[in-house]
Amino acid sequence: MYIQELWRYPVKSMAGERLEGALVSENGIEGDRVLQVQNKDGRTVTSRTFPGLLGLHASTGVDGTILVDGRQWDDPAVLADVQHIVGPGARLVRDESVDRFDILPLLVATDGAIAEFGRDVRRLRPNIVVGGVAGMEERQWQGGSLTVGNGEGSAVVIGMHDLRGRCIMTTFDPDTLGHDPGVLRDIVKRFGGKLALNCEVLRGGSVQVGQDVAVSMRDSA
Repeated sequence: MYIQELWRYPVKSMAGERLEGALVSENGIEGDRVLQVQNKDGRTVTSRTFPGLLGLHASTGVDGTILVDGRQWDDPAVLADVQHIVGPGARLVRDESVDRFDILPLLVATDGAIAEFGRDVRRLRPNIVVGGVAGMEERQWQGGSLTVGNGEGSAVVIGMHDLRGRCIMTTFDPDTLGHDPGVLRDIVKRFGGKLALNCEVLRGGSVQVGQDVAVSMRDSA
């Protein structure tokens, strides 16, 4: 098994960027979801209620600046786009605490489960896609750990907690934003409403696409 894809979402609920390498820590992938959208009342909002946010593409510039559709995130034109979607008074705020994640800092998917899902991986918004996995094998990994890399002292270790319950965000086409409620119904029917794994970083470091991955399960004895 190996790391097939890496993804980062610099602005929570916007489209993200595909990476070749990344640093990971207890706060997940460096730079992931460090900006959030708040409404006029100061509540963080997401594409569950404002799916138009998925049509904005967030990335990270060479100097580390977060960009939205190629513009600096604090550009007034970006704010205008966000307010057009969310409403007057909406704004982008920075929060790098671990509390910014809905569940855990990492979401890990597998190529086998994605193939069974049969749709664009972007609908699932993973951080890491593990390749070389047969079918729905990821469903047996709950409570185990992933070790990325071969060096014992430098290997990254990821703890896998449980399967992610999926929501309405999966029903929006990542390119057209077309809405298909049948996607979520299919996930419920075939996968019990759950796909991919909620994870935390047990030992941080650098990860790269193509690196070997090994799964370890806790001894149940």
